[in-house]
Amino acid sequence: MKRKLIAAIGAAGLLVSVAACGSDDGKGSGADGFQGETLTVWAMDGSTPDGWTKDVEAAFEKKTGAELKFEIQQWNGIQQKLTTALSEENPPDVFEIGNTQTPAYAQTGGLAELDDLKKSIGADWTETLNAPSVYDGKQYAAPWFAANRVVVYNKKVFKEAGVTEIPKTRAELFAAFDKIKAEGKAEPVYMPGQNWYFFDGLTIGTGADLVKKKGGKWVSNLADPKVGEAMEIYQKYASYSTAPKDKDEATPQQAEVFAKGKVGAFIGMGWESGVAIKANPKIEKDIGYFTIPGESADKPEGVFLGGSNLAIAAGSEKQELAREFLKIALSDKFEGQLSKELGVIPNKESLQENLKGQPAGEAAAPAVAAGGTTPLIPEWAAVENPPNPIKTYMTAVLNGKSHAAAARQVEGEFNKRLAQKQ
Repeated sequence: MKRKLIAAIGAAGLLVSVAACGSDDGKGSGADGFQGETLTVWAMDGSTPDGWTKDVEAAFEKKTGAELKFEIQQWNGIQQKLTTALSEENPPDVFEIGNTQTPAYAQTGGLAELDDLKKSIGADWTETLNAPSVYDGKQYAAPWFAANRVVVYNKKVFKEAGVTEIPKTRAELFAAFDKIKAEGKAEPVYMPGQNWYFFDGLTIGTGADLVKKKGGKWVSNLADPKVGEAMEIYQKYASYSTAPKDKDEATPQQAEVFAKGKVGAFIGMGWESGVAIKANPKIEKDIGYFTIPGESADKPEGVFLGGSNLAIAAGSEKQELAREFLKIALSDKFEGQLSKELGVIPNKESLQENLKGQPAGEAAAPAVAAGGTTPLIPEWAAVENPPNPIKTYMTAVLNGKSHAAAARQVEGEFNKRLAQKQ
């Protein structure tokens, strides 16, 4: 998901503290506790399927007596729109927010603290999914759902090359690629030089930190040998591909390349198979999915966990009612229902059983526990603005530069972006 620098929220949105916004008018919970009130929820396009929405609205009205109003938003331009809304007197009460965007909004003071909610319903939230909701040691949002990359593969290509079992380790996957290469009928894997989020997952797997503190400021840690280890793994994948070294997975769309039937696999999101099928309906029967294998069979490869959190505006005058909504929407019942309907990863490991029958989701789930995100600091937002210096680093390495030299090449720009005022 795309990120931009998030401007500081205006003073109007910050003058109202969580305590001042709490429901202190004597209203209690229950079917008549919030009679006549309306709670406004901003949700992103595609996040609230019809069945889930209808059932949540019914449950909310039954429990509170209030009306629930979903307002669907588009990702394009949402950060500026939300920043503006949070600075006004009547912000949306609850809103969906990209998980890696949460720290920047929390820093501005626009999000209500939710430590009480974490204690009451979030004791068993998956740790890696909850991490982006925490800033400066406090809970500012709640994990809603996530998704991560898997190996999307062509069963026919694998079978014709003699690969009859799903690879369980990275070495087995590369051995499968060797067989496909030897067969000579297909490109083993489509891996462009700037598939940045896949690379980020590899750095998570090697335990690398992309930034470090120096003199009280965040600076590049790209020169870390552990980052180099991740890049070596990426280089191995890329060695099986003829994809451009200076392009990402969207230029061209890797799923459309895969759709032609001459590629063994690509690393992508489950929904990308739909792009391939649209381009070539005949390929649908040949598409399969499996977890990106790591060094050993008992631990999948590191993955970037993209997803959404739910947050309450600090300026909302309906703090208690908003919490009632979150308790319903994030309950096991509705988390499970959302997972079934969308195929997304729920916020608790115990709820992953709801992914049965969702092959891409079933392949993604095993990697969640060891997954992660980009650095959870507000300063990170500027780093990924194009041209992303880490993508420049990746291309440089693939074109023959050493890890250290490529890291030095982009260090100045990397640090400049980290130093931009938020």
